Amino acid sequence: MRHVRTLTAFLIIPQLLLPAHVTRDGNSWTLTSNVTECRFVLTERNTFEMDSIRLPIIGEAWTAGALPSSPVRFAADGVRIDASTPLRLITENVERLDRNNGVRLNLEFDELRGGLRLLVSLELYDDRQVLRSSVRVKNVTGTARVIEMADMLPWALVESGPGPRLMRVNQWSVLPPARNFEVSRTPLENGQPVTLQSGAGQPECTWLATRAENGRGLFAGWEFDGRVRATVRYDSDSRQLNLAAEISDLHHPLNPGDEFQIPPAFLGVYRGDWDEPGFRTQRFVEDVLAKPSPDKTRFPYVVWDSWGYGEDIDERLLRRNAEIAARIGVELFIVDLGWARDIGDWREDPSKFPSGLRNLSDYVHSLGMKFGLHVAPADVAADSEVAALHPDWLATETFEYFGAKPLCLSHKPAQQWIVNQVLGVIDRYGVDWILQDGEHMIKRCTRSGHTHDPLDSNYSNSMDGLNQVLDQVQRARPGVSWENCANGGSMMTFNMVKYYVTSITNDASGALSSRQAAYGATFPFPPRYTDRYMPEQATDAYTTRSYMFGGPWIFMNRLVEAVPEELEWAASEIAAFKTIRGVTRDGKVYHLTGAPADRRTDAIESYSADTDSAVAVVTRENAANSVFPLRLAGLAPGRTYRVHFQDDRRVLHMTGEQLARTGVPVYFDTGRDAEIVYAEPDSMFTSETRTSASRH
Repeated sequence: MRHVRTLTAFLIIPQLLLPAHVTRDGNSWTLTSNVTECRFVLTERNTFEMDSIRLPIIGEAWTAGALPSSPVRFAADGVRIDASTPLRLITENVERLDRNNGVRLNLEFDELRGGLRLLVSLELYDDRQVLRSSVRVKNVTGTARVIEMADMLPWALVESGPGPRLMRVNQWSVLPPARNFEVSRTPLENGQPVTLQSGAGQPECTWLATRAENGRGLFAGWEFDGRVRATVRYDSDSRQLNLAAEISDLHHPLNPGDEFQIPPAFLGVYRGDWDEPGFRTQRFVEDVLAKPSPDKTRFPYVVWDSWGYGEDIDERLLRRNAEIAARIGVELFIVDLGWARDIGDWREDPSKFPSGLRNLSDYVHSLGMKFGLHVAPADVAADSEVAALHPDWLATETFEYFGAKPLCLSHKPAQQWIVNQVLGVIDRYGVDWILQDGEHMIKRCTRSGHTHDPLDSNYSNSMDGLNQVLDQVQRARPGVSWENCANGGSMMTFNMVKYYVTSITNDASGALSSRQAAYGATFPFPPRYTDRYMPEQATDAYTTRSYMFGGPWIFMNRLVEAVPEELEWAASEIAAFKTIRGVTRDGKVYHLTGAPADRRTDAIESYSADTDSAVAVVTRENAANSVFPLRLAGLAPGRTYRVHFQDDRRVLHMTGEQLARTGVPVYFDTGRDAEIVYAEPDSMFTSETRTSASRH
């Protein structure tokens, strides 16, 4: 009988009671959680390969196929190191992970042909159907090496279901071709690769999901802000899905003793409809990757942002808006672009703030709100002092963000200047929230005099640039929350979620566009990462409820110009948002209709398994029919629910089966209208359906 070891930081207890753990059996390692099992093998050829990833409770299994699958795939000096490369095991250890009862297996290998040392890290978490992996490469030779290719998603697994399709989600862009989180589902044809281009300023989010006709599928995400070329290829003969996510324009020198980190990625398996991989991704992100919410009971916040005035702001105007904002229930008050002397000169404009910006911050705090400021840390005005003194700090790629020039984030002197500037802003003005803006945060830079290699700015400006700026500032000022805005949602990545508590999806582009962005973004990302800017001055049910589903709701209207009836309506809608935000933040998102579009009615739902309740926002966009049959998902078929509405005075009692099959009629008064629908367990009824017909 072979000797079996369980590697865990806990005392030996019965197998069924173990938390996520690792078992060693000869030359194989099995990572096991309460829902997932992953097995890896060091073969007789000394190659390290994945054997399988399984969901034992429901009998799902994805296994290695004709092509071997390994977490290792990169190239150094033209030599590939992958599933065919012989390795020698040096050390192994297991770590307990604080978040969500996780376990990490670290295996250190020597690569026998080229003198590189590899640290392979594999992670599994209780309640999550996800394997997270990463590889660190160390140069243990006496000569410099160059990493020329690195694949974050080097998997090849057998798909047993027929007709697999690939789901992708766009990012946001106003540049042609304009994009707004459109969702595509592409058939995977035999041998034909489907490509995704992700990262800052690229077309797509760093996420994909596949699904066969029998509902079997996988999902994956990669944790990198720079440009990536990902591919999915399906071989119908072997039924094998081949994944890859390679870092673009990689040319990273590795001197003797240096290490290179291939960014982590995650792979999950599931069975269900297209909402299922989104939900599984979102729960994993919240449990493992994401920056914790700043306030679990009140987040996502209701926010007011000054951009409704553009740069025409001053302390008197902002104080008047702040007083009204506090009165109607706003929780965070942000002063957008225009408060500083110039982009890159992050001191208040004395002509706009003669009493000092700190005076305004103190006033906002006295009203019970948090205070936020807009900062574009990677940009400086062309005529600024820093640009004049240090023209060599500028990156070579520019996007003219409000006429500004870009700084190279991975050039160490520029990076330290940026860190000091942001820390100064936080300390001088009592800042609780940074609205980080800019165009293309990961810029190309080919300057030979910088502290990064001129051919490696994509990797360096992400891993050694933006990450380092955020690490330094957030470690020094941990109480300050950051919002990601790269001139709109153009950096929607699973590295972004580690540093920011929310992200804008599209920019201030109106009600329909906002719903379209929230629809697409809530497939891969937790709803709190879909904050929306509401620029409309008028307030009505159609407008306000177009911004309610998702992350922070950000008013940009001119509050001092609103009439009392508009402010009263805004206050009541803010109260409704605060009622539903916990469910929309934590529940499972169901995309009940197709994407919002003109002449349609769209509906999106969040279901809470903890309370067995649901909330849905239903919006009519000039649809022909004034009645919409809303079919809710997720509810227990045999249970009776109390169904009520935000406006409609009807109270219905319907079973989960009735709500799913025939639905509840939602009535609209105008061509553009919206309603919020609630369903909660009703202990007064068991199966009988009772309705009252009154609309008002």
